[in-house]
Amino acid sequence: MKMIMKNILKTVVGVFAVSGLLFAGCTNKEVNKEVEQPPVVVNPEKVNVYVTAKDTNLRLDAIGEFSLQSASQPLETQPFVLIDPAKKFQTIEGIGAALTDASAETFYKMPRNVRQEILTAFFDSEKGIGYNFSRTNIASCDFSSASYNYVEENDSLLTTFSVQHDEQYRIPFIKEAIEAAGGELKMFVSPWSPPAWMKSNNNVLQGGKLLEQFKPAWAKYYVKFIEEYEKRDIPVWGLSVQNEPMAVQRWESCVYTADEERDFIKKYLGPILHSNGMGDKKLIAWDHNRDQVYQRATTILSDPEAAKYVWGIGFHWYEPWTGGDMQFENTKLVNDAFPDTKLIFTEGCVEAFDINRVNDWALGERYGYSMLNDFNSGTVAWTDWNILLDETGGPNHVGNLCFAPIHANTQTGELIYTNSYYYIGHFSKFIKEGARRIATSSSRTDLQATAFVNPDGSIAVVVLNLSEEKFNYQLMVNGKSTDLESLPHSIMTITI
Repeated sequence: MKMIMKNILKTVVGVFAVSGLLFAGCTNKEVNKEVEQPPVVVNPEKVNVYVTAKDTNLRLDAIGEFSLQSASQPLETQPFVLIDPAKKFQTIEGIGAALTDASAETFYKMPRNVRQEILTAFFDSEKGIGYNFSRTNIASCDFSSASYNYVEENDSLLTTFSVQHDEQYRIPFIKEAIEAAGGELKMFVSPWSPPAWMKSNNNVLQGGKLLEQFKPAWAKYYVKFIEEYEKRDIPVWGLSVQNEPMAVQRWESCVYTADEERDFIKKYLGPILHSNGMGDKKLIAWDHNRDQVYQRATTILSDPEAAKYVWGIGFHWYEPWTGGDMQFENTKLVNDAFPDTKLIFTEGCVEAFDINRVNDWALGERYGYSMLNDFNSGTVAWTDWNILLDETGGPNHVGNLCFAPIHANTQTGELIYTNSYYYIGHFSKFIKEGARRIATSSSRTDLQATAFVNPDGSIAVVVLNLSEEKFNYQLMVNGKSTDLESLPHSIMTITI
C-alpha cells in the first residue's frame, strides 16, 4: 500500500513539474489569462469634482465636495448620468505617452529645474497627472533628429548590434521617467523600419517591404533591442510588430499586408520571442488606424498559429477628425469578436503644429473624445504620441511637426501647457492600473461619460461636454444621487 501511495505521489509531482515546464514555454495567450480579484466598491456618501472648461480658468481644478443623497426617479426632463458599479468590463493596464528621441532631446535642452517640473507634471500622481504607461521607438522614427539603426551594413548576424546612439538622450530620459513614476513604468517598443539593406527599396524611408531572406534577422533584432534595454535597467513590457504597416511615409516606414504580418508573427517573431525567454512580452499587432483595424485583426486572430502569440491589437486615431465619428465601432467590433485579445491605443496626436494654435480648445477636446470612446469600446491602455516637443513641434528630421501636451521653448526655458495635458489628466490622474470599467449610462447625447472602479474601491467618473450647452444633471450611483453642473466645452472627473 505504501509503495502504491509513493507511486501516486511521484505521478502527481511529475504532472506538476511537467505543467511548470509547459507553462514556461506557453503562448502569449496562456501567459496573459487574467485571474482577477473583484475590487471592493465603497458605499459612497460624498463626491469630489475636478473641472477643465473653456473660457474659464479651470484646469483640472477641484471645485468642491458634494453629498450623495437617496435618489428618486429622475424627471423626464432632468439629464442624468447613471453609474452601475456591479457591471464590470475590461481591466486597465495604464495611460501614458511615447518617450521618443525628440522628447528626450528637448528635455535635455531645458534647465534642470524645468526638467524636474516636466517629470513631476507627467509622472507624479499627486502633483501631476500620474502617467504609468509608455512607448518608445526601436531605432529611428520621424521624431528623431536623423535616421539611424543599431547594426552595420549587411550584418545579418547582428554581431555589431549596439544601442550606443540612444545612450546620449533617450536612455537617460527613460530612466529619469521611470524614477519619477515611482520606479515602475510599463513600456512597449515599436519599430518604424528595418535597416535599409533588409528592405525591398533599400531605404528606411518611403515604405518598402522586409525581404524574405532577412526575416529571421529582423525578428532577432527585436530580441537584441529588448536585451540591451533591459541590461540598462529599462524593463520592456511589450512590443508591437510594426508602426503603421499600411503607410508609405516620407519618414521611416515598412509595409506589411495583413497576411504578411500574420505570417511574420507565426513563423518568425512569435517563435523567436519564446525561444529567447520572452514569451511574457505583450505582442501587439496592427498598430495603425481604426479604419482597417477589424480586417487586420480578423486576418491575424483567425489563424490559431499566429493568434497564440498575440496579446493585443493596437490602433491609432489618424482617420479624419471632424468633431464627429472616429470609427469607434471598428474597435468595438474587434473587442466583441475577439474578447480574449486586448485593445490598446498606441498613438495619436494633433498634426501640423502651429504655435498660434497652442491655446486652441479643440486640441484637448479631441483627446477627451477619443479617450472616453476608446475606453467605452473596450480599450485597456491608452498611449499619447510624443510626451514633450519643442517650440517648433519637433525636432523632426522630415518636417512632420506636431502638437504635444507640453511644449518646451528651448530658447527661453519656458513651458507651454496645452489644454490636451489637462484633458488627458482627467483620465490618467484618477484611473489607476488595475481599474475596471463599469457600466455608465447618460440620458443626453451631448453628455458623454465613462466610469471605473479602482483596485481600492474608489470610483472615477469622467463626463465630457463638447457642446455649447450647460447641463445641470444628476449623478446617480447605488441608489443615491447628487446635482452637478457640466459647463459648455468642458471635461470633469468625479471621484467617489
